Amino acid sequence: MSAQPHANIKHHVHMSPRQAQHSSGDYDSSYPKEVRKYLKTYGLTPPAVEDFETQEKRCMALLEKKSSSIEKFIYLTQLRATHVHLFYRLLASHVKPSRRHHRDVSCVSLLWFAEADARPQELTPFIYTPTVGEACQKWSEIFTQPEGMYLNYWTDKGRISSVLQNWPHNVEITVITDGSRILGLGDLGINGMGIPVGKLALYTACAGIRPDATLPLCLDLGTNNKEFREDPLYLGTRKEKVSADEEREFLDELMAALTEKWPGIVIQYEDFKNPFPSLERYRDTYTMFNDDIQGTGAVILGGMVAAVKYSKIPVKDHRAIFLGSGSAGVGVAKQIVEFFIKEGLTEDEARRKFWLVDSKGLVTNDRGDKLAEHKEYFSRDDNNGKQIQSLSRLVDFVKPTIIMGLSTIGGAFSEDIIKKMAELNEYPIIFPLSNPSSKSECTFEEAVNGTDGKVLFASGSPFNDYTYNGKTLTPGQGNNMYVFPGIGLGAILSKAVCVSQEMIYASAIALSESLNEEEHAKGWLYPDIRRIREVSVLVTRGVIRAAQKSGVDRELAIRNLDDEELIQYIETRMYDPFKERDRVLTEVMHVMGDLATPDRSSFFPNGTNGHASAGASHL
Repeated sequence: MSAQPHANIKHHVHMSPRQAQHSSGDYDSSYPKEVRKYLKTYGLTPPAVEDFETQEKRCMALLEKKSSSIEKFIYLTQLRATHVHLFYRLLASHVKPSRRHHRDVSCVSLLWFAEADARPQELTPFIYTPTVGEACQKWSEIFTQPEGMYLNYWTDKGRISSVLQNWPHNVEITVITDGSRILGLGDLGINGMGIPVGKLALYTACAGIRPDATLPLCLDLGTNNKEFREDPLYLGTRKEKVSADEEREFLDELMAALTEKWPGIVIQYEDFKNPFPSLERYRDTYTMFNDDIQGTGAVILGGMVAAVKYSKIPVKDHRAIFLGSGSAGVGVAKQIVEFFIKEGLTEDEARRKFWLVDSKGLVTNDRGDKLAEHKEYFSRDDNNGKQIQSLSRLVDFVKPTIIMGLSTIGGAFSEDIIKKMAELNEYPIIFPLSNPSSKSECTFEEAVNGTDGKVLFASGSPFNDYTYNGKTLTPGQGNNMYVFPGIGLGAILSKAVCVSQEMIYASAIALSESLNEEEHAKGWLYPDIRRIREVSVLVTRGVIRAAQKSGVDRELAIRNLDDEELIQYIETRMYDPFKERDRVLTEVMHVMGDLATPDRSSFFPNGTNGHASAGASHL
């Protein structure tokens, strides 16, 4: 038997060039064969061409099999990374809160979502609060794939611009955190990346900012969380947090680098332990805002406008006690001050309608300690030397119409305090805004019982419905989700040089004006969450108009549009995951030279046009 010929093997290493990478949306199983060939994904997905309804059934069946919230979070994270348009179609079809409203305006009606595990078809709790808190705590444990960018103080200082070159997409908006104060969970270091990722998912879902135009950004500035520094799985730098001066220098470089690479980028700060320095330093120079301060203030103002109306008390006679005088508390109070001013009060009169309380009691000029700078604006000088530590005594002293909780002290609004509010006011305004529900200053049930069902209520955490005197009442929940997407999109479309206070205030007023007739008749403070896309359009329009009025816009082409034309302009620029297949199909048609409307059935051999669930409730 003759010897077989040797293979002609060349002994050198062949380094093939990197192939262009597809986006995760390119692998959508709803795409017909022609689209897959055009995208060069033909053969990389199973051959079936599915309609949206079939895709949804599979995803929801898989989700149902997950036994915990964190498992559902992980599944949805993987889905977003591998099938981005399917992820957002699924989210759009599953904002279906259980709502059993009554028509009594004495109790504000807004339920966003029940507890995360209660209704698995409601997806937002699994991509953001409350599940994102647990996900951040376990971020280094559950990490499977990169999302966003991480910038390290010790290795990237002085070269941030070059690191940003690695991001492959054009960016219109970024959310930045240093992880130093994640929700109510404290310093989580780089594990806080879950917040920018989740927040930007809501920008896409609510305001239609394209997913590939968003950049989640986490700064590794060290962490003072000793447990994480000693955790072998922790993915960040095991060093203590840098100093305030070092952080400022790093942020200076970052802000310049971001705007150099992406001129016009909107920059949102989130969950910094001390958010005031960066806001004051950059707000007039860059297109940036802080959602913890400004977004929270705007969304609560949006609800407060309605609450003041329903209370039947003139603005000049309102008095507010704020339990909690941190960044969120002061941000909310300042927004309401502006509302009071526009209702006819002087600034000093409006400012004096607020009594702020911190861990040492009523914030006063003569308390004997050095006040944080952000508290000075509301510090009292009319306390007659009294230093009041007790909230109950302060209620007796002030006789408030409003009590607002941003203290994270669970149960701080006691039964005695709630009953005092009912004695002082026919319709007391009680807003326990702390998260999570275990840290809420009171529950909805406690507020209803203590006021004979007449409370004007909005919380930061979700509470269940409650039956009182045979009537099922639904608690109110104010959530930043109502305003920050519209603030971001408005700044993008107007090409604003900064996010002015007028734009923030306009978002709150647009929110308060977005309720339809049915919602007004029911006495709601906030619109139905299922209308969030429509609400976001209205908020966006209000923000754009405010940018134009204050002269910070650069998009001259839309200045002369009337309100309806501006609405159309906004809507045509919003990403819609239900239309992505047709958008790519149109590209294929252009390439084929067939600009006429084709017989689309030829693209779908299985007899489906991909729109079986297109009538679902879009976000």
